[in-house]
Amino acid sequence: MKASEMRIADPNALRIADEGDILKECLPLPGAKVLELGCGKAEKTRLVAQTAASVLALEVDVIQLAENQAAEKPGNVQFAFGGAESIPADNSSVDIVLMFKSLHHVPIERMDDTFSEIHRVLKSGGLAYISEPVYAGDFNEILRLFHDEKVVREAAFAAEMKAVTTQRLSLVSQTFFLQPMHFDDFSQFENRILKVTHTEHRLSLRFTKPYARNSIAICHQTGQLSICPSGSIFSEKTARSGSDLDTRLRLRLAGHDPNGLP
Repeated sequence: MKASEMRIADPNALRIADEGDILKECLPLPGAKVLELGCGKAEKTRLVAQTAASVLALEVDVIQLAENQAAEKPGNVQFAFGGAESIPADNSSVDIVLMFKSLHHVPIERMDDTFSEIHRVLKSGGLAYISEPVYAGDFNEILRLFHDEKVVREAAFAAEMKAVTTQRLSLVSQTFFLQPMHFDDFSQFENRILKVTHTEHRLSLRFTKPYARNSIAICHQTGQLSICPSGSIFSEKTARSGSDLDTRLRLRLAGHDPNGLP
């Protein structure tokens, strides 16, 4: 796949999938030494740890990091403080780098540094998997009412493009998929989305009449990118009614034979 074929969105995406299934399809996780950048609440960390040899999960949100470190964790997982733009890891030390919806949280002026760091820490033939939400779909329409990420998401895609066109990483593939999301009520939405510790959301609500406590089912469109040093990228997107749309990119380290990819 060429860099010129990369897209920031795919309005025709139809596949509905769980990201865990996408990971199994695209990455050789069994026995791999994995680095996760921006692990958040570490749901994916624990999933990946089921098959990876080890997972170093970095987080810059000190509140969330402390919660992760205090919680019970698999023996092959290490939680540590660190940002994607300055990774505390040795050169050529990891097989796979993961970013789940965290690239657009990196300061725009440091996004290029992030890919330089990914290139530095990946072993020859290693893969980078970058999963980013697509600015489309029902869930995005809700989020942008109080937290519009259009600018930072576009900047993140531009940084992905630059990493490939400058041949620091090579593009393996890009895919888009729909990821259904469900909230039992507004309280659950508030706890999961509004009360995150890495961002402060302030809402002013006014109700003119009573409202019913109904469950909320929406879709979020997501994209994922898998990248290797001088290699390849894979992106996937999830969207549609009731879904979150994501895009995923899979990249390979420059200079590595892409024919070895699964």
